[in-house]
Amino acid sequence: MTGRHLLSVADLGAEGIDEALHLADTFVEVSRRPIPRVPALRGKTVVSAFFEDSTRTRLSFEAAAKRLSAEVMTFTGSSSSLNKGESLRDTVLTIEAMGVDAFVVRHACAGVPAQVAGWLSQVSDASVLNAGDGAHEHPTQALLDCYTISRERERRFGATAARPRALAGLHIAIVGDIRHSRVARSNVLAFSALGATVTLVAPPTLLPASLAGWPAEVSHDIDAVLAKCDVAYLLRLQNERMNEQFLPSLREYTATYGLTADRARLLGPSALVMHPGPVRRGIEIAAEVADCASSVITTQVANGVAVRMAVLYLLLGSGAPLGA
Repeated sequence: MTGRHLLSVADLGAEGIDEALHLADTFVEVSRRPIPRVPALRGKTVVSAFFEDSTRTRLSFEAAAKRLSAEVMTFTGSSSSLNKGESLRDTVLTIEAMGVDAFVVRHACAGVPAQVAGWLSQVSDASVLNAGDGAHEHPTQALLDCYTISRERERRFGATAARPRALAGLHIAIVGDIRHSRVARSNVLAFSALGATVTLVAPPTLLPASLAGWPAEVSHDIDAVLAKCDVAYLLRLQNERMNEQFLPSLREYTATYGLTADRARLLGPSALVMHPGPVRRGIEIAAEVADCASSVITTQVANGVAVRMAVLYLLLGSGAPLGA
């Protein structure tokens, strides 16, 4: 990994993704210890700057920083001076003045983490990690998804691939609201960089206006795609980003594109079922499918801590040992 920031999967490339995934193996082992903590980032300060609601990503980053022995500052936009009229730039620079080594930024608007990185570059060497910006990207989600697919296939089936193309030969279907999903964009870039073939499955209204630059195929027939995919990756309908009617009804969407119990039977015996959360059972995925043996949804959450530990260490590593 090069550079001070992680704003996009494109900042990494296949080699950078591979580096993060293999370092994550070390931190998975750390997380299993009776005291899951190492001194690798002792003396560093990480601020969790979330201007948009989050559960998994926020807690995951904060747990990752604490397990690396970093100091963690928590910032919530809804209870900050932004409500008193302070600009985002002044808020960021105020926090930086307290002595911060890394900003983990989530915002409802695309491009804000990059803008924050630009402001900080004028006054400090602090790193910025994109924790999700609008419908743009969510790079650490893509990393933990790559890690989960690679390691789960190895654990379950003994399937391994040559570095750095850990997903070579796999067919991954990303199903749902592609248009408004930052996860979809980052995952397409990461999965394809590691050698997978990606198919986007959605109604035409939930596809981006342009797919130029997306290394993926498109299908509107979920049944045909599920029958030949190795991973079924379901996305949540992003109602908070929809400002017009994209679907006739939720009932019709579930019937046509939801991973129902009947539809899940089309999947092969080695196929994995994934979802970035929050899961809305009965809409994009049936409750029994979310809890079935093929589902690795909770494993994704668990792996997120180790992967984000790896990313923080690669950006901020102080040279302290990774041992206990």
